[in-house]
Amino acid sequence: MAGLGETPRGNRVHIAFFGLRNAGKSTLVNRFTGQDIAIVSDVAGTTTDPVSKAMEILPLGPCLITDTAGLDDTGELGEMRVRKSLSVLATTDVAVWVSTEGDETSPHFIRLRGDCEKRGVPLLVYSRSESAQSLRERIAGIKVAEVQKGILDGLVAEGDHVVCVCPIDESAPKGRLILPQVQVIRECLDLGAACTVCQPARLRDSLKRVGDVGTLVITDSQAFGEVRSALEGTQARLTSFSILFARQKGDLAQYLAGVAAARALKDGDRVLVAEGCTHHRQCGDIGTVKIPRALEKLSGAKLNFSFASGSGFCVGPDDGYALVVHCGGCMLTRREVMARIEACREASVPIVNYGMLLAAATGMDGIRPDGLVER
Repeated sequence: MAGLGETPRGNRVHIAFFGLRNAGKSTLVNRFTGQDIAIVSDVAGTTTDPVSKAMEILPLGPCLITDTAGLDDTGELGEMRVRKSLSVLATTDVAVWVSTEGDETSPHFIRLRGDCEKRGVPLLVYSRSESAQSLRERIAGIKVAEVQKGILDGLVAEGDHVVCVCPIDESAPKGRLILPQVQVIRECLDLGAACTVCQPARLRDSLKRVGDVGTLVITDSQAFGEVRSALEGTQARLTSFSILFARQKGDLAQYLAGVAAARALKDGDRVLVAEGCTHHRQCGDIGTVKIPRALEKLSGAKLNFSFASGSGFCVGPDDGYALVVHCGGCMLTRREVMARIEACREASVPIVNYGMLLAAATGMDGIRPDGLVER
């Protein structure tokens, strides 16, 4: 997870370097970044797994640079490395092929080019005669990432008031807020809106001070029940941090279909609970404790759960999942989230977002296209 002074991984330009073994990928990565982040050797196959480094690179800004293994690796282990390298494309904004003489006619380049075209990823070809600065300028000159709408687009304007409800319980990190809360507060400041932060028990008092007409209340999804009670008789609008990120980075219509699928689950069905980042599991953890509890309450079924975090997301038609429940994806790019949704679609497995599932489990499954929850 990003530190307090770092740009989140999900807001960085992802640039991945591909090529054959010993093509000079790692050497270029080090020149491109100005740091020794990749091991350089004359031995073919030195890089065995993708290696990533988050950094600021002018004129590109915040980037995530990834060095990959050679796509011509051989043997059973080599083919596994190739698959791992190509899987990086799911999170890549710009791919760079590090060329050696004549390799652009190789099946490895043709395969990469086809995968890039399928995913809409720009592919640049770099030759050894080009400078790293020239490559940086070429990347800066193209549309390197999808323009992502703001978290609060269409919901908050200058002068509006937002109340962020942030429970501090046994699962809250000590001494800080979590990333979605920080990003929403920052966007309020960018928009010129006023922002109040409180715990669920103080929501009524907060609304009395700021007024409820037109006010947007954004809650941690785990507190939907308590927040709903506090908003009775008010005109405040309601959503959650997770739903806002689902709206920004995912597909609300696909997630809504997942709510219906969640209600129809039967005893013994297999469910994957997936998160975009890895973190220390605490007492009352949302992914491993609260989501399973809410889903079994909503469906009335006894279910079999599997869990995935970070880059370990894999869903196929033979995995036997009846449903995937995914976090808001604050640490992922929209490209990554949509790739996961597409994987579920291709496998005919419904997917639902954390916040939308918890809203439904609390009796609030009326999610509007703008992300607001009907109470």
